[in-house]
Amino acid sequence: MKQESAAQNTPPASPSPSLHLQDDSDPQALWIFGYGSLVWRPDFAYSDSRVGFVRGYSRRFWQGDTFHRGSDKMPGRVVTLLEDHEGCTWGVAYQVRGEQNPGYLGPAPEKAIATQILACRGFSGHNLEYLLRLADFMQLCGPQAQDEHLAAIVDAVGTMLPCFCPTEQALALV
Repeated sequence: MKQESAAQNTPPASPSPSLHLQDDSDPQALWIFGYGSLVWRPDFAYSDSRVGFVRGYSRRFWQGDTFHRGSDKMPGRVVTLLEDHEGCTWGVAYQVRGEQNPGYLGPAPEKAIATQILACRGFSGHNLEYLLRLADFMQLCGPQAQDEHLAAIVDAVGTMLPCFCPTEQALALV
């Protein structure tokens, strides 16, 4: 049963400025576009939501899911976006503002951030691993991108870690 007509999938010919989600006045605002389960179940706090579309992408049930909608033996199918110059995908955009997010910690001195990262561990592992894996990824895959904040936190952590350089005496024991 086909529920969508071509007219529902076609965006307006010339969108008005009100259809663009740009809010340059709030640097803490972030818009997240939901095109799958987020349209009916956003599991995060948001300050605003708007039904809308993105041009240049089509939604397809081509993504396997072995956790939420299936299992290892029988993967479910969930949607993914594919680049499609003629495509248009409707969904819901959610505005998230940093200060309104209950997990948002806000700015802090780099040394304080580094101290917290060194002290914390959670379900997925140590916070230091998270920092270092992100730094490795950026160095390997995005060397042209300068992330001064990330580099400063890595440097701050480096100054706090004790040096475990083996001495000649310790090496002789090996």
